[in-house]
Amino acid sequence: MMLNRIVAQTRQAVALMKKVTPLETISGRLTTGSFAFSSALASRDWALIAECKLASPAKGTLCKDYTVPELAAIFATNGAAALSVHTNAAFRGCLDDIRQVKAVVSLPVLCKEFVIDEYQLYAARAAGADAVLLIAAILSDSELRTLSQLAASLGLDCLVEVHTLAELSRVKQAGARLVGINNRDLQTFTTNIEQTFRLLPDCEPGWLIISESGIKNGEDALKLKNAGVKGILVGEGLVTAPDRPAKTCELAVPSLQYEGRGQNA
Repeated sequence: MMLNRIVAQTRQAVALMKKVTPLETISGRLTTGSFAFSSALASRDWALIAECKLASPAKGTLCKDYTVPELAAIFATNGAAALSVHTNAAFRGCLDDIRQVKAVVSLPVLCKEFVIDEYQLYAARAAGADAVLLIAAILSDSELRTLSQLAASLGLDCLVEVHTLAELSRVKQAGARLVGINNRDLQTFTTNIEQTFRLLPDCEPGWLIISESGIKNGEDALKLKNAGVKGILVGEGLVTAPDRPAKTCELAVPSLQYEGRGQNA
């Protein structure tokens, strides 16, 4: 299973990072945090988290003509509320990508990583990240709680990702408030936004819900918005679009093009 392979590779990478740059060194580079990521989402009635992704392990290279910071600038200029930056080697990303993005845009940034160790939270904050991804499928209940608490102490928001109803129940117990529903089946890697609609009734009223993966256009976005979703995280659909600025605008303000067509699923 691809997820298991990526997690195993991530464990090896983290072990190497600890040897090269010990935690004591990382701790001296920490930036201050103010939970800017969740604040940026909460301040809007709809939020696009635009992902600066150049490649994926399943499809290879997705974008050849732009760098990560160049994509970030396009997304920021055309209505994104926040950015997501892949830092995992399987996606040809690294932590320095976050530093480069923060140097050119002011939007809050999610560190898109397979977090399995506390060290990664310190490294993300030191790179300038405003939030981290915690994937329920690869973490135990105690790990979810421990990592969430540590992230909060560092001023980092946590986007806690779920794929199933069972995982949704677990993140409730962990005290999550910013929850991403991933529409990708981890066994087949196919996507279907109906997964978000299936899990929405079991979400807590006060949560900020983000739908991830499989959102193709403004019509999909408007359906999700009308159903009560706070926003969407889109990567491949943006970086592979023929007109990236136009696609960003379409997803960032879906009602402009699709008002009256979107319906609750």
